[in-house]
Amino acid sequence: MKPAPFDYHAARTVEEAVALLAEYADRDGRIIAGGQSFVPMMAFRLARPSHVIDINGIAALGRLAVEGEVLRIGAVVRHAALETLGCAGVLGRLLSQMARLIAHKPIRNRGTFCGSIVNADPAAEWCLAAVTLGAEIVAQSVREIRVLGADGFFTGAMTTTLAPDELVTECRIPLLRDGTRFGFDEVSRRAGDFAMAAALATYRVEDGRIVEPRIGVGGVEPCPKRIAAAEARLAGAAPDHRLFAAAASEAAAAVEPMDDGEASRGYRQRLVRAVVTRALERSLS
Repeated sequence: MKPAPFDYHAARTVEEAVALLAEYADRDGRIIAGGQSFVPMMAFRLARPSHVIDINGIAALGRLAVEGEVLRIGAVVRHAALETLGCAGVLGRLLSQMARLIAHKPIRNRGTFCGSIVNADPAAEWCLAAVTLGAEIVAQSVREIRVLGADGFFTGAMTTTLAPDELVTECRIPLLRDGTRFGFDEVSRRAGDFAMAAALATYRVEDGRIVEPRIGVGGVEPCPKRIAAAEARLAGAAPDHRLFAAAASEAAAAVEPMDDGEASRGYRQRLVRAVVTRALERSLS
């Protein structure tokens, strides 16, 4: 199929892009960067924007750099840039491992990190990473610049707190300290399919005990979330297989899974126990 007719605008600066949004947002003006979700929706006429604002020509949005204690990921940075170590250290290795599981190579070469955040698919790896790692999302309009915490950014499946006239210009992820251990696991029916459940775990070990544990789960509820009960089970304990199994059980008990054509509630709950266990086990390698 072909998309419905629309007017195309190629922005060259952030200021031009947000000015176009201010003018056309109330007429269903939309931003395009990677377009790996948006273009198919247009082709099937699930999305029918009257104005499409292309931000790929804005050089400032291609920034991928460490500044201070955060990794700054601009709005047109591709998944593939993170697959090949977007930064040194623990965070770079973690994001690289996650990136390799995103869809297929052509999509990773074109799709963008920030586009995935804005799209807010419950199964998206980057949405899970943002929530678990305490990322910040920078949103700009002609009115103001807002810095939004990822933990409150997602409000439901494919919905966020972003205003129609706001452009996400970058995402900022705090660097992980040296010695941080991490593990990631997801389950999908085929390689490259959307995850039915995914888990990300990070923590450090001091004097043989776990400190600063973070356990996030995605693809299970309409939004990714950290599991406080599982983190509490880990904190202050020595890492071992029985502890990891207990934390995974806490995680499974703490979710209210979706029931859809991909998986039933009960199956997703069992998957949570499996993916959290495997993510924690992988933190030991």
